[in-house]
Amino acid sequence: MRGNFGKTTALVMALTATASMAHAEDVEVLHWWTSGGEAAALNVLKQDLAAKDIGWKDMPVAGGGGEAAMTVLRARVTSGNPPTAVQMLGFDITDWAKQGVLANLDSVAKEGNWDAVVPTALQKFSKYDGHWVAAPVDVHSTNWVWANKKVLDGLGIAQPKTWDEFVAALQKVKDAGKVALAMGGQPWQESTMFDGVVLSTGGPDFYKKAFIDLDPEALGSDTMVEAFKRMETLHSFVDPNFSGRDWNLASAMVIKGDAAFQMMGDWAKGEFLRAKMVPGTDFMCFRTPGTAGDVTFNSDQFAMFKVKNPAAQAAQDEMAKAIMSPGFQSSFNVVKGSVPARTDVSDAAFDACGKMAMQQLKDAAANGTLLGSMAHGHADVASVKNAIYDVVTANFNGEYDAKQAAAELVKAVALAQ
Repeated sequence: MRGNFGKTTALVMALTATASMAHAEDVEVLHWWTSGGEAAALNVLKQDLAAKDIGWKDMPVAGGGGEAAMTVLRARVTSGNPPTAVQMLGFDITDWAKQGVLANLDSVAKEGNWDAVVPTALQKFSKYDGHWVAAPVDVHSTNWVWANKKVLDGLGIAQPKTWDEFVAALQKVKDAGKVALAMGGQPWQESTMFDGVVLSTGGPDFYKKAFIDLDPEALGSDTMVEAFKRMETLHSFVDPNFSGRDWNLASAMVIKGDAAFQMMGDWAKGEFLRAKMVPGTDFMCFRTPGTAGDVTFNSDQFAMFKVKNPAAQAAQDEMAKAIMSPGFQSSFNVVKGSVPARTDVSDAAFDACGKMAMQQLKDAAANGTLLGSMAHGHADVASVKNAIYDVVTANFNGEYDAKQAAAELVKAVALAQ
C-alpha cells in the first residue's frame, strides 16, 4: 500500500512539474490586432507556435494606432509583470530599450543571419546599442489609396495619377450622392492621411526636412500651408458620421460600395482580402496621387521583454525564430496586406498589390525615398509625433485654418523636442 502511495505521489509530482513547465513555456502577447484581417494574420503565428507546443496567452487591446496598448503596457511594466512580447512601432521600441527592460536577441539573430536580411531602415528600430531587442514581422507603408473598382467604373472614373485628378474624382463621387472618402475621425487616422498629403505636396526631400529633420522653416512654410489646405479639401468629402469611426469600419464602407476611396496604410488590404475581393477586379490599390516612387513605411515588431526563467526565455526565443522564418514572413504578410521584413522572401504567394508593394519598397530603398512614417512613430519620438497629431486633428476639424496650423506646427514641435 505504502509503495503504491509513493508511486502515486511521485506521479502527481511529475505531472505537476510538467504542467508548470508547460505554463512557463507559454508566451503572453500584447497587441492591437483586433480587426478581422489582423486577427486572421495573427492566427498564422499562433498556429506556428502551437506546432512547437508553445502556448499563447492573448492580450488584445483595441485601437489601430496602439496608444491604448501602450497605456496597458506601462501599467504592466510598472507593476513588474511585463508580457513576454509586445507589438510595437518605431521609437516606442527605442524608448523601452532605454529603460533596460527588453531582452537580448543577439544569439537568435546571429543564428538566423538577421543582419544580412533585414533592411537597415528597420534595424534602426529592431536594435538598441548594437543589440537586437525586437523581431520585425512586417513592413507596412502608409501612402496608399484603396478604391472600390465597381463604384469607380460605374461613374467612369479612372485611377487618378495627380492630386488634381484625385480631387476631381472625389467630387464626381460626391456629386453622385455617395460618400467619396471613407475615414475615421481619430488622430492617428488623420495623421496617416497627412503622411501622403505632405509627401504629395512637397516631395520626399520636403517630407524629410519637415518630419525627420524637424526643420522649422519647412514646418512653417507655404508648402506646409498647402498641405493643410489639402487636408481641408479632403474633409469636405467625408460623411458627417466619420468622427470616432474605427479604420476597419471605414474599409468596410469601401468594400460594400458605400464609399469610393479610403486613404489608409496597407493593413487595409487584409480587410478587402478577407471579404474575398480581388485586387484589380474588385478593388484598386495605388499610391497617394503625387507620391509615385516614394514610400512612407512603418514596421510592426515584437519587442521582447526580459523574462525570469530559462523555459520562458526558450519559448520567447522560439517565438522570435518563428517570426523571422521566411515561411512565416510570407504566409503572415500575404494575409496581413503588408510585405516581409526580410529581403530574401519570394513574392510568388503575393497578390498584385503585394507584388507591387514589394518592388516599390526595394526601389524606394535604393533611391533614398523610403521614409519613416510620421504618423506611425518611424520619423520622430512619441512626444513629437503626438504634438503633430494635435495640430493635424485641430486643422482637420476646423479649429485651425491652414495658415494657423502651419504656425502652430512650428510651436508644437519645438515644445515637444
